[in-house]
Amino acid sequence: MQTFSIAIHGGAGTLVKGMMTPDKEKDYKKALNNSLTKGYKILESGGTAIDAVEIAVRSLEDSHLFNAGKGSVFTADESHEMDASIMDGKTLNAGAVSLITGIRNPITLAKDVMEKSEHVFLAGDGAMQFAKQLNYSLEDETYFYDELRHQQWLEIKDTDNFQLDHSLKKDSKFGTVGAVACDKNGNIAAATSTGGMTNKKFGRVGDSPMIGAGNYANNKTCAVSCTGSGEFFIRGVVAYDVSCLMEYKDMNLEDAANEVINKRILEIGGDGGLIAVDKQGNISMPFNTEGMYRACKSSADKEEVSIYK
Repeated sequence: MQTFSIAIHGGAGTLVKGMMTPDKEKDYKKALNNSLTKGYKILESGGTAIDAVEIAVRSLEDSHLFNAGKGSVFTADESHEMDASIMDGKTLNAGAVSLITGIRNPITLAKDVMEKSEHVFLAGDGAMQFAKQLNYSLEDETYFYDELRHQQWLEIKDTDNFQLDHSLKKDSKFGTVGAVACDKNGNIAAATSTGGMTNKKFGRVGDSPMIGAGNYANNKTCAVSCTGSGEFFIRGVVAYDVSCLMEYKDMNLEDAANEVINKRILEIGGDGGLIAVDKQGNISMPFNTEGMYRACKSSADKEEVSIYK
């Protein structure tokens, strides 16, 4: 019988353990579990991997705890710019959006790009025009306001510093959300969403909306969602690299994912993690940082919700 499974992440390079209070840890785990349950229910009832990853990521976007959707960080001009992408392993269809504002669930807009346009990637004003055409309602800035995020921004505003999320160090770490799933038909899918970097300028885009870099799915190999130092994940074409190792070097999911995260990305100076599934429903969740907000569940009795190693 086909194993069906889902894995989600809420970012790598988590809060240093000493800074994570028991209450905060409980909140994060509850939000992860909530997302996992919603995605798994879709798979359990015979739904598609694509629908499962969208629902799971929407749940994380709706939480202020993660840097995506509601919890997105502030840019240099005190606004929010969000990115997202989604890919169907069965058809290799994909949709992505970048530099969008006011959209409650960027992952759903990415899915609409995939299903309702002739394109893969829409950005900025064009992506917003597309959303308008589909009658998306826009949230005002107060919806995206989070006190912790605002404090992070105030500390470095008017400087050339930028901050990747969830860390003591001003120049490192990241908070992206993502999901990968394998459904009862053995089809797989991946979805990734992010609010980017605190204090980012110049319309910077990371790996999350880039097919092949931060997100990829192919039934022949695997579905992957990444979280990490985006510039390095783009240079390493990380999500596709895992797939390539499986397709051309005949590696299994676990070995390919570990090779990329614990060797190849480190060699070029990047850090972070990823979640991946293959069409047999196997799951891999490697990371090379202090931690990664992550959770997974499979019909083969595997279940986990974790933050640290």
